[in-house]
Amino acid sequence: MTTDPAEATDSVVRPPRVDAHHHVWDLSVRDQPWTRELPGLRRDFTLADLEPELDAHGIDATVVVETVDSADETVELLRLYARAGRVAGVVGWADLTTPDLAATLDRLRAAEGGTGLVGLRHQVQLEPPGAADGDWLLRRDVAVGLDVLGERGLVFDLIVTAAQLPSAIEAVRRHPGTSFVLDHAGKPPIAAGAVEPWAARMHELAALPNVAVKFSGLLTEAGDGQRDVAHLLPYAGPLLAEFGARRLMFGSDWPVCTLAADYGHTLSITAALLRTLDDAERAAVYGGTAIHWYGLAVGSGAVE
Repeated sequence: MTTDPAEATDSVVRPPRVDAHHHVWDLSVRDQPWTRELPGLRRDFTLADLEPELDAHGIDATVVVETVDSADETVELLRLYARAGRVAGVVGWADLTTPDLAATLDRLRAAEGGTGLVGLRHQVQLEPPGAADGDWLLRRDVAVGLDVLGERGLVFDLIVTAAQLPSAIEAVRRHPGTSFVLDHAGKPPIAAGAVEPWAARMHELAALPNVAVKFSGLLTEAGDGQRDVAHLLPYAGPLLAEFGARRLMFGSDWPVCTLAADYGHTLSITAALLRTLDDAERAAVYGGTAIHWYGLAVGSGAVE
């Protein structure tokens, strides 16, 4: 088939757009205990539910992230990667503290969809701070596991509370050979209206080159009446100033974001918070950063 030269001249292939953070689950397969007090999330959420939103907003690929620390869930997410072209990567779970972590990773990578494994995550936010054997991220057995991830070229996603940021910063500092991605900007205390010490900790974290940040979760951290640009800019500003576009990646946190806003509104608020960026910087936040940090195989976006 030939292409009209005039039509080709007017067409532009845009950079790929990636949603770097979303979840799926089937409650008949596995409960999500953390949703029991969140009735809006007490149902199944599948990739088929999300895809119309991705189509409507020009999102080419996604990264699906674990929700509960379950090896079985990771296997299921890898199968989803194998069978669904939209999913470009999986951040799963494996026990970082096990002595045979390397063998576990080999088994996962040999399983169906195993090439889609780009990183691991652990629900650090649920670990008690200052436990008898130290903060979870700074334990010796965890440290060994984090080094194994670095050796295998896998990322560790940090899901921590704002109070746990000092431990997260120290973990990133101690493991320069491992790449980290901070989920949901470290959960700034937006509902409390506090910017410090969160902003100072973002400054400290940004000095470490082996960490990027997900520009995600801000709406759900805000309280009622705070989910507008004016209330969120004091938190977006430090992220942009400290990390720059090439260390920030957009993530919807769907379906958790629906507690605060639907997918389209989440994107529109994000766009408003990023309005000062130029085209190249926006292309990084909406795709390039995730592709680089996770090593995703994502082609160019659709012709517009």
